[in-house]
Amino acid sequence: MLAQKEKPYEPKTSNEKLTNQSTNRTVEIASSGSRVEESLKHSKNRDENKASSSAKSELSSGKMQRIKSLLRIKHSFKQVAFVSHQQRSFSALPDYSSNDYLQDQVLVEGRAKSRAAILNRPSNLNALNTSMVGRLKRLYESWEENPDIGFVLMKGAGRAFCSGGDVIALYQLLNEGKFEDLKNFFETLYQFVYLQGTYVKPHVAILDGITMGCGAGISLQGMYRVVTDKTVFSNPETQMGFHPDAGASFYLSHLPGYLGEYLALTGEKLNGVEMIACGLATHYTLNARLPLVEERVGKLITDDPSIIETSLAQYGDLVSLERESVLRKIETIDKCFSHDTIEEVIDALENEAASSYDVWCRKAVEKLKEASPLSLKVTLQSIREGRFQSLDQCLVREYRITLNGISKKVSNDFCEGIRARLVDKDFAPKWDPPSLADVSKDMVDCYFSPFDELEPELQLPTALREPYI
Repeated sequence: MLAQKEKPYEPKTSNEKLTNQSTNRTVEIASSGSRVEESLKHSKNRDENKASSSAKSELSSGKMQRIKSLLRIKHSFKQVAFVSHQQRSFSALPDYSSNDYLQDQVLVEGRAKSRAAILNRPSNLNALNTSMVGRLKRLYESWEENPDIGFVLMKGAGRAFCSGGDVIALYQLLNEGKFEDLKNFFETLYQFVYLQGTYVKPHVAILDGITMGCGAGISLQGMYRVVTDKTVFSNPETQMGFHPDAGASFYLSHLPGYLGEYLALTGEKLNGVEMIACGLATHYTLNARLPLVEERVGKLITDDPSIIETSLAQYGDLVSLERESVLRKIETIDKCFSHDTIEEVIDALENEAASSYDVWCRKAVEKLKEASPLSLKVTLQSIREGRFQSLDQCLVREYRITLNGISKKVSNDFCEGIRARLVDKDFAPKWDPPSLADVSKDMVDCYFSPFDELEPELQLPTALREPYI
């Protein structure tokens, strides 16, 4: 176990906080604010002492006017101390407190031959923001170049692995007109997804708890994906007027049959057993055994994928699908979701529900009718194109859809969906267009259109990191 700063391979610009797994000790950069206050306090005490001794001298000589002057000086020092405490930005010393806080959102555990990145915003279900994604990208680039690191692990703190992007923060940026900040988040996120999807070293993602949206995107591209009895996976973006992104059009389109279309359009959940069954995960273990799994993997001194896989399987469990699992509906899913349009998908589900009295079909229809009509059509086309594209091509296309979507050129559904589900929580979004019949082909095509010469496409290092299909 390591309880020291990383070697020169770590990013030199970030003050990384290392958490020692065995001692739980941390190394932190102290905020300069306390030193400023202490200096002012000492200065204040010296002047008060001077004022006290001088006051005694003047009292003996009867010069009361000097006492009044000293009291005014003493009062002035109190004002200086107050201003310095409230406005530390005027200090000549650097203030690391903000930087430390951002680093705390992604912690690092140093191990014998590996590193673990820990998403650490448990009160926000480890929702991703720009600083977190940027830090992950820098760390992973550094670890890949470090010959002393054999493999990398990622996990989340609390009851979630990662609930996706911090959409409320994105909603606020969009309402404030900070389009460049939004672009920066998505650009950095997609670049990190590509980095992980082409990572040279073995990668282990422990998907314990909620794993949604781009939280799945930053983990499912890696070599090993460990799920538990607490895992809940979904891509609920169409319910918020968005589209499954961060590589979702790649991994969902490669699922058996038309399961990917079903998950992308309805936003339905899968548990850990179902993720194993459909290939989204590689290993299953009970949540209670995770400490044993992490301890075993943390002691490995190897970069051999087969050894890592054997260690993960050591604490695995044999599981089987529940009788009510959606994967037992795969034939019906293929029959209904293989159609070319959303209207045809809904018609097929309604016909199936009428003939078989299947409650599942009715629920699927309800989910589709709750979603943004425009998002449904955009998402279906995105998944269908993903079937024939490599990871980098999917990410470039998703970046176009995202920027065209948040630009509000066609619709404000992204903001409206977040408002209805997460801000006002009235669950009554006013979609624009309001129905599938009002969504034209030109509207959908606008989301897939390449940018003009003023807006660059997503840049990925495909010449250095070969994409795969």
